[in-house]
Formats: sequence, C-alpha cells, structure tokens
Amino acid sequence: MASLHVFVCLLGLLVLCHSDCFFQELVLKDLNNPLKGCVDKEGKQHDFGSEWDIDCMVCSCTSEGLSCCSKIPDGNAAGVPDECELVVNKETCSATLLLKSDKTKECNPAQ
Repeated sequence: MASLHVFVCLLGLLVLCHSDCFFQELVLKDLNNPLKGCVDKEGKQHDFGSEWDIDCMVCSCTSEGLSCCSKIPDGNAAGVPDECELVVNKETCSATLLLKSDKTKECNPAQ
C-alpha cells in the first residue's frame, strides 16, 4: 500500500512538471492610461497579483503578464508506462492512470 501512495505522489509531481503552460506579456499601449491588470481569453479583467482557474487551467496576473498552466498533464510528455493509459476527465480537471487491457482498473506499474 505504501508503494501506491508513493506512486500517487509521484504522479502528482509529474502533473506539475509536464503541464502545458503559456505566458502572455503585457503591452502598454497608452502611457496616459496605465494597465490595472490582465484580461483573460473571455475578456474578464483580473487585478495584478490575482490567481484564478479557467477551463482546467490555473492562471495568474503579474505586472509582467498573464501566465496559465494546465491542471491536466500531457499524456505524451508524462512518461506513461506502455501498459497504462492516461484518461482525462475535463469536467473534474483530473487524470487517472488506467490499464489499457482493462479500463475499469487503475494502473499501478510499481507492482
């Protein structure tokens, strides 16, 4: 059971290391009208120093720009073992490793 806990913790770390991220630099267009924050893809204004979730992404706004990272790992970059498949649930923004041969069972390559 301890090996399962270690595996789950490592999978969580893997998610952090292999998530897609992007950075959008802020551009000051009018020197007389300084920026007050960042605007997300839906057009919503966010203050500098704020963080929010949108479409399974964690975003933050700084005076340098808008930064967002996916909460869902990229299955190709995550190093999923051959006998396993990374199944993504976009409604809960989560991913589970399942056996390719039996998708009703979680994959535990440590066994």
